[in-house]
Amino acid sequence: MTDRPSLRHVVFFSAKDKADIPRIVAGLRMLAGIPHAELFEVRENTRHDALSGEVDVVVYAEFASAADLAAYKDHPLYQAAIDVVRPLREMRIAADF
Repeated sequence: MTDRPSLRHVVFFSAKDKADIPRIVAGLRMLAGIPHAELFEVRENTRHDALSGEVDVVVYAEFASAADLAAYKDHPLYQAAIDVVRPLREMRIAADF
């Protein structure tokens, strides 16, 4: 496990209106312009798990340190993405491990 990143950041989103999912994805993809993540992905939920359909979009990022995650959240693009996504989303759940 020596290649394991120091910190993984996963955020789940649900849309108020399913028609807005592409706009949510586009807004979250703005975050890819922030240089602090070692890996960054935004994906729509494929809904292969029949028991859980609440999540529409997932953000997955890996950071070398908690300081890098903090710098990521302090970047101006982070607030710009929030401004796009927050009015369109119903749920946001984040986990760091």
